[in-house]
Order: sequence, then structure tokens, then C-alpha cells
Amino acid sequence: MPLRSEHLQSAWWLAVAAGMLWVLWLLGPILTPFLAGAVLAYILNPAVDWLARHRLSRSTAAGLVILCGFFAVLAILLIVAPLVRTEAAELAARVPAMLDRLDTSLAPWLEATLGREVHVDFESIKSLLSEKVQGNEELFGRVLSSARSGGLAVAGWLGTLLLIPVVLFYLLADWHTIVGRIDQFVPRRIHQRVRTIAAEINAVLAEFLRGQLAVMGLLAAYYAGALWLGGIEFALPIALVAGGLAFVPYLGFGSGLVLALVAAGLGDTPARNLVVVAIVFGVGQLLESFVLTPRIVGDRIGLHPLAVVFALLAFGQVFGFFGVLLALPASAILLVGLRHLKDDYFASGFYREG
Repeated sequence: MPLRSEHLQSAWWLAVAAGMLWVLWLLGPILTPFLAGAVLAYILNPAVDWLARHRLSRSTAAGLVILCGFFAVLAILLIVAPLVRTEAAELAARVPAMLDRLDTSLAPWLEATLGREVHVDFESIKSLLSEKVQGNEELFGRVLSSARSGGLAVAGWLGTLLLIPVVLFYLLADWHTIVGRIDQFVPRRIHQRVRTIAAEINAVLAEFLRGQLAVMGLLAAYYAGALWLGGIEFALPIALVAGGLAFVPYLGFGSGLVLALVAAGLGDTPARNLVVVAIVFGVGQLLESFVLTPRIVGDRIGLHPLAVVFALLAFGQVFGFFGVLLALPASAILLVGLRHLKDDYFASGFYREG
């Protein structure tokens, strides 16, 4: 059967789209600030829209939103950084006392367990740690030397970081213009349906972001309260790390667990503290994986709790770490597509007449 003109046109435009995707793949190394700016613009655009409805130009609203975001991040750093620095210094000051306890308890236990004399030179370890703590100037010099030798890499990283707010500003200021131009290229025969699907995807992704933020806040509150009740010191910074990094699968849990284990080992009763940390983080991981994420994020995007667990496992198996990271938003988008496929199936002659 000969190909009709519309089939040839469809094949041509598919080839053009594939070529554009190939070019974007080639430009991948320089697209980071543009992709980051696009994601941030998508998240912050509702705030700009709200300000624009209150008699502000989009450019002014975009600049105001970016400034507010910058000062919010700066405020968090100014609050958290001194707290972490103070507690880290206190943590370092307790290391010698911990080594003394190990000297009086660990060596005899090892001798009794192994049946032979064990000598651990804790004095040398304390001396080495003291030199490292007091050698900040030398460490700073090495960092500067490394920065000089890798100056191009540092400059590239800084350039990328500084380019993100510039890209973000222009995307926020011209968001609706950009979306409108993209909308003009959608074929007219499927135009309304594409707009409907895009609106549904937008709503689902917005619910995903809200749900993820809620999970992060609840996890931070849980870890702070549970570690504090369990008598673990430095509970607040540990909880902030564990909850704040929870949007990256296993990163928040792993980072918080490592910090908590260190804090537990430096406490007055390390054995008890280690048990407390194991229980707190074990329960926390179960809550995140089987209660909070399925119930809060899954309900918001319309996925059954079992579907959330399956999506995380399936995407992780196929795509690895990044699959787990993108599992829920990708599943939400697929869910929208499946709903429309279901409607098409129920409206088809195959279903009604079959």
C-alpha cells in the first residue's frame, strides 16, 4: 500500500525531532545550567504568576522570587552552619576521651576474645588526630594549591553555578511566551488533547513536589524527636541532613545514619547508643518506604501504595540509582498517559463491538 502524504510528513517530522534530540544529547555537558534553570523555573513559576496578578511585571516578579529564594537559602546556611560547626568542634573535642575509654575497655575485650595480647597505640592515634585538628592552616594551603592546579575545573563549576540564576530569570520572565511558542508547534488535530494531557501532567507533578516536601519535613521531625528521646547528641543537625537529603533515594538515610553512628560512638554509653541509632533509622527507613512515601506522595499523584513500592523497585532494577530518583514523577506521567489510553480503549470499536 503506497504511503500517503500525511504519513510521509509524519515520518519527516519524527526524523526532525530525533535529530534535535541527538543534537541535545551531543550538547549534554553544557546543558546542566539550562536544565537546572528549567526545573527551578517550573517549580517557582506559580509564585511569579501570583505576584504578576498583583500588579507586578513578570520581570520584577521573577527577580523578587529569585532574591527571596537566595536569601532563604542564605538564612538556612547562616542558621545551620554555625550550629553544625559548633557541634562538630565539640565532637572533635570528645575524640580523645572516647579513645581513652576504648583503651581501657576494647583492648581487654579483644585479648579475652582472641586469646592473645593485643596492643593498640591509642596515644599515637590521639596525637595524630590532634595534629590534624590543629593543622587547619596547612590543610587550607593544600586546598588552595589543589584549587590552583584545578583552576579550570573550579572556574567551570563556578560558571555553571552563576549561569543558573541568569537562565532562571529569563525563563521565569518569559515563561508563558515560551510555553505559547511551543504550543504553536503542536499539530492542530491533536492540539486540544495534548494541552489536556500537559495540564494533567503539570497538576500531577505539582502534587508530587508538595508531597515530597511534606515527606522530607516529616522525616526531619521524626529523626530529631526520636534521636533526642533516645539520648543521642547532635540530634538536630543529624535530622536536618537525613530529612533534607531524603529527596535523593538512600542519600538522606545513609548520610544521617553515618553521622548518627559517629555521634553514638562518642557518647557516654556507645553500645546502648548504637542500638538506639539502629532502631531509629531502621524504623525511619520503614516509615519512609512503606508509609510516608506511598501514603503521602502516592495518594497525591494517584498511585496506590503498592504501585509506589513496585515503581521504585522496577525503575531501580532497570535504570539503577537515577531510576529510583525519577521513579515516582515518571510513574505519575505514565499514569496520565495510561488513563487516556484506557479512555481510547473503552471508546474503540474493538471494545464496544468485540
